[in-house]
Amino acid sequence: MGMPAPAYYTRAMLRDIPEDGNRYELVRGELLVTPAPRLWHEIVTQRIEHALTAYVRAAGLPFHVVGSRSEVSWGDDDTEVQPDTFVVPIAQARTLKWEQLTDLLLVVEVLSPSTTRHDRFTKRAEYQRRGVPLYWIVDPDHRQAEVWTPEDHFPRVERERLQWLPEGAAAPFVLELEELFRPL
Repeated sequence: MGMPAPAYYTRAMLRDIPEDGNRYELVRGELLVTPAPRLWHEIVTQRIEHALTAYVRAAGLPFHVVGSRSEVSWGDDDTEVQPDTFVVPIAQARTLKWEQLTDLLLVVEVLSPSTTRHDRFTKRAEYQRRGVPLYWIVDPDHRQAEVWTPEDHFPRVERERLQWLPEGAAAPFVLELEELFRPL
């Protein structure tokens, strides 16, 4: 007879899970398991990451854009998330240590059928609790995005464009959703 799965996971336990193609994340001890994303998810995520990187460079902002396969834990033993895309201060990125990436300025999650609950509820509540100033939940299937701030109880739904005006920027980052969701 097998052992029952623990009700509370730690980052150390996460490291012991064999590589099986799934994504494993933790939020306050809750294990979140999702299969490999769909190709459309990856295309949309890549477009967002490239657009943000181009904006940060062109604006000369002291930020770094990070893609998925990350380890954001805020130094906690029971939390480790892997946002699809996020922006941090360049000084934190230059440490080259995941545990130093604590000031997430913008977080973007792209929905897939298997991630909807985690992204909209579990991870969204954690990002709000951590004070992430802006959280976008991009829904490629419905061609829209939810915009959350730490104070929000309900999202603002955007169907035309997403905007981000970080501190120190002369002009906002603008992402037209029609362009983001264009066919290949």
